[in-house]
Amino acid sequence: MLALPVLAQTTPAAPEAVPTAPSTPDTGDTAWMLTSTALVLMMTIPGLALFYAGMVRKKNVLATMMQSFSIVAVATIVWMVAGYSIAFGEGNAYVGDLSKLLLNGVAENWNAPFTLGSGDGAVAFTIPETVFLMFQMTFAIITPALISGAYADRMKYSAMVVFTILWLLVVYCPIAHWVWHPNGWIFALGALDFAGGTVVHINAGVAGLVCAVVLGKRVGLGHDNMSPFNLGLAVIGASLLWVGWFGFNAGSAGAAGGRAGMAMLVTQVAAAAATLAWVFVEWAVKGKPSVLGAISGAVAGLVAITPAAGFVLPVPALVIGVVAGLTGFWGATALKHWCGYDDSLDAFGVHGLCGIVGALLTGFFAYGPLSATTAAPDGTAGSMAQFMIQLYAVLSTFIYTGVVTWILLKIVDVVIGLRVTTEEEREGLDIVLHGERLE
Repeated sequence: MLALPVLAQTTPAAPEAVPTAPSTPDTGDTAWMLTSTALVLMMTIPGLALFYAGMVRKKNVLATMMQSFSIVAVATIVWMVAGYSIAFGEGNAYVGDLSKLLLNGVAENWNAPFTLGSGDGAVAFTIPETVFLMFQMTFAIITPALISGAYADRMKYSAMVVFTILWLLVVYCPIAHWVWHPNGWIFALGALDFAGGTVVHINAGVAGLVCAVVLGKRVGLGHDNMSPFNLGLAVIGASLLWVGWFGFNAGSAGAAGGRAGMAMLVTQVAAAAATLAWVFVEWAVKGKPSVLGAISGAVAGLVAITPAAGFVLPVPALVIGVVAGLTGFWGATALKHWCGYDDSLDAFGVHGLCGIVGALLTGFFAYGPLSATTAAPDGTAGSMAQFMIQLYAVLSTFIYTGVVTWILLKIVDVVIGLRVTTEEEREGLDIVLHGERLE
């Protein structure tokens, strides 16, 4: 279901999913969620910042890091002012209301558990709402940061800031409401998204694809040397992503319990399987297993297991990982060359495609006792019916994100311009946008 609400929606295994919240927070659950929040924030800074910076050219390393760092700040303020309310205010089936604008009513209840939604579908938590909103904030942070991999080397800093603000408010927050709020229409369908397969990865991947198409190819692509500046940085970044992902997935259980343990286990299995799948297929096709392939494979597996993490057992996680590794390799190599778009750091090839793979395979592999929800209290075992629900959620996210992202980019382009000039791009974004160089 949702990172937090998703798991919290699972009634049999999650004691926090009760009609009313307890009177005081559970200290163990709260401690785990505080830890998970820090782990997920670490995925963006320094994790994603290093991962992306290591894969661009030297003249764009600082600008790439600046994108991730700035998005942390921008998304934090957007989430605090209005984003959280749009995503998790009561609202209707499509968007939250503004009852939590500027976190109205949240701070006053800083030491009390809370309930999301109302009536029979309400989801009660054993942690304070401040912890919940912070955990969700880290998801709102990393999602637009993932998109930056698609427009690396060529988007203006001012355009990045404005686009991020608009995209969070108009795309991310409504979709988070659809999928993770008990009032949301995708939530009501019974679609399973444990930690953000649709909300984070498909959302970011599709937006990245649209960015790559609208901005066009990098200057010199196919002629200039586009080799990564420092794969060592990328390996460190990928390693931080791998470790931080345990907060991303196991933290989405919303409590320190058996579901969190299973989510952590299957996350590790899928990441390992995808790493080896990518490495071995690359070895067979290109003659050598590359470092870049290994770290890309790990991320592909982590992405694919995200929607399934709280709903599947280890053997299905192994299968999901292998499929993700093969899919990611195809998306990052053959697909973008066949289609002719320049997804610089494979935001769509890895996050979009592997998010889709994970979301759909969750429909087949969901384990009944783990996947019981308020919509299916007896448990939703993998089936064609569940697969079709997953497919519907995926297509809805794909279409809405694609169309609205395109509109937002066109608006930003008309108002302030999206892309630096050809001369500026050749000189490098570090010096052109920030007046600094990596020495």
